[in-house]
Amino acid sequence: MKAARFHGRKDIRIEDIPEPELRAGAVTIDVAWCGICGTDLHEYLEGPIFVPAPGHPHPLSLEEAPVTLGHEFSGTVSAVGDGVTGLAVGENVVVEPYFVCGECDSCTAGNYHLCRKMGFIGLAGGGGGLSEKIVVDARWVHPIGDIPLDEAALIEPLSVAHHAVARSGAKSGDVAVVGGAGPIGLLTAAVLKGMGVTTIISELTQARKDKAVSSGVADHVLDPSQEDVPARVLELTGGTGADVAFECAGVNAVLDTMLDVVRPAGVVVNVSIWGALATVDMQKLVLKEIDLRGTIAYVRDHPAVIKMVQDGKVDLKPFITSKIALDDLVNEGFDILINHKDTAVKVLVHP
Repeated sequence: MKAARFHGRKDIRIEDIPEPELRAGAVTIDVAWCGICGTDLHEYLEGPIFVPAPGHPHPLSLEEAPVTLGHEFSGTVSAVGDGVTGLAVGENVVVEPYFVCGECDSCTAGNYHLCRKMGFIGLAGGGGGLSEKIVVDARWVHPIGDIPLDEAALIEPLSVAHHAVARSGAKSGDVAVVGGAGPIGLLTAAVLKGMGVTTIISELTQARKDKAVSSGVADHVLDPSQEDVPARVLELTGGTGADVAFECAGVNAVLDTMLDVVRPAGVVVNVSIWGALATVDMQKLVLKEIDLRGTIAYVRDHPAVIKMVQDGKVDLKPFITSKIALDDLVNEGFDILINHKDTAVKVLVHP
């Protein structure tokens, strides 16, 4: 079968590899759609990061580069292994793409997303969604009912957004600022709007500003190249400032701005994966007693996110800007998202 394999920095190859073998406790999934994630772009430009480097196999997958990429995917169950209940052949599903040890202090406390050996399927090994088929332990497989398979490929990044919002403590009636309107920023805004939070997005690129407006996820869209974002947020909040803010760009200027826009005792959540070291203005943090929080992936978020979509609280259709074949992954996927990001939000791949 065809698969996109990460060999090294700026070296992703479409190769023929053996189909994965079904095992007890797992299911085979025929992949329908797989999204290209910002994490995939970081791996391509700066990796290996989450991908285990040659000679350094992941402790749980036991794999090292080259590995098959893709962790934002949907598909249909085509085979069920021994001992699996609650999943059936023909069922449409998404995957919570984890490797966890189940034994460390975080795992035993229920915080499996903080497992000391944690890895992501589609980055640390275990196959990936940028292939025709994948075998996944049933624990990580979530039925999606009648959600269309293309939209369902965004359930994984929407779960990232959902967990970030949960980390923030935001509640209905609050005001939130989202710094960066890439896929995660837009989906974070979508979760916030679905909860009844007034949402302000700060973004430079025209296509993403337009998407924030047309998708209905933002009450206000601000361009930091055209206006003073902290001053405008103060104006919009009657001089108080935002209750929460989300850094979704991995850009230091955005982080600085998020520290400026929150009210005293506000919360800033860093959602992005950084490709370089960040600096934090500790004086801003101290003088306003800001609570700066990290967030990684998700933990038990998928069922709630699937229900949000099924209940119509989040509409995923607007965020899909193009669909491509696996053979076009680099030229029409990675290149567009890296060099022409003003023209795209979420690119889906059909393996």
